[in-house]
Amino acid sequence: MPLSETVPAPGFPCHQSKRGNNSMSRTKRSGNAGPHGWLAIHKEAGYTSTRVVERVKRILRAGRAGHGGTLDPFSEGVLPIALGEATKTLSQVLDGDKAYRCWVRLGAETDTGDPTGQLTPGNNDFPDRETLLKALAAYHGEQDQIPPIYSAIHINGERAYDLARRGEIVEMPARRVVFHQVELVEYHEGLVTLDVRCGKGTYMRALARDLGRDLGCLAYLERLLRTRTLGFSLAECVTLETLTRTVEEGRLQEVLLPVDRALDDIPALRLRLEAWSRVMSGQAAWIEADGVEPGPVRLLSPEGRFGATGVLGTGLDASGRRPCSPKRLFNMT
Repeated sequence: MPLSETVPAPGFPCHQSKRGNNSMSRTKRSGNAGPHGWLAIHKEAGYTSTRVVERVKRILRAGRAGHGGTLDPFSEGVLPIALGEATKTLSQVLDGDKAYRCWVRLGAETDTGDPTGQLTPGNNDFPDRETLLKALAAYHGEQDQIPPIYSAIHINGERAYDLARRGEIVEMPARRVVFHQVELVEYHEGLVTLDVRCGKGTYMRALARDLGRDLGCLAYLERLLRTRTLGFSLAECVTLETLTRTVEEGRLQEVLLPVDRALDDIPALRLRLEAWSRVMSGQAAWIEADGVEPGPVRLLSPEGRFGATGVLGTGLDASGRRPCSPKRLFNMT
């Protein structure tokens, strides 16, 4: 995909590399030591997501790190950790669908919606399996959900959980959520086990609460295991203990996933040398992109190495090439 011209693609300014004038984010060469990439961590119950990030940073002696979506302390499962240049992708990936295994305890409700809260007894008049399945059928597609009062949602400039801990009455506004699947796995002695696939912002604690109220016996979320998020699955996760041992044995690369791993749903385009040089200088380029829809793309070097995200345009030059403007550059050197 060589460039036959050195002029910028139409509609895309030729970005200059002067500091302060380039709207595209770039990382300075100095102080950019790795590692760069993603870790799929199996968070254990009892840890906050922030504490897991801090543990990972200490184990790897890493500078920059962030997690791909909070798990409550009592919860466990997939917690993707972005390291180094991979942290630049966090803002692009947090809207993805998630999957959970949920254990819902019938017969009581808690103010937090989980085992850590104050218990309000319900009753032990548990439904039969047919009634339970009928109630679960209502949780499909888009619908309104009222989040738990113990949540990080802002209410008049304060976190809802801060208001709740002070004993204030918190009116939580309903939010639009989506359930792709709510499947009954097991039902035994008041314990309902569910597999759930849902969109961003859906609270499993609220699902358990609402199900218990629908059934007339109350319920809370006894245990929660996140099995998939941002394209990371439980099968590829490692615990903090395993990560520590892997690093001590010099085998980090066995568990470190590519920087663009969380962008797998974005088309990747391998550029020819001249186009690649322009892109890595912050300039737009004409590229071959047959069959790729206009919009976000990942840009790879001639050798197939990820180095930038960009936006593919709609116009064509005389050679049938498309304009592409780099959006964000990644420096893994």
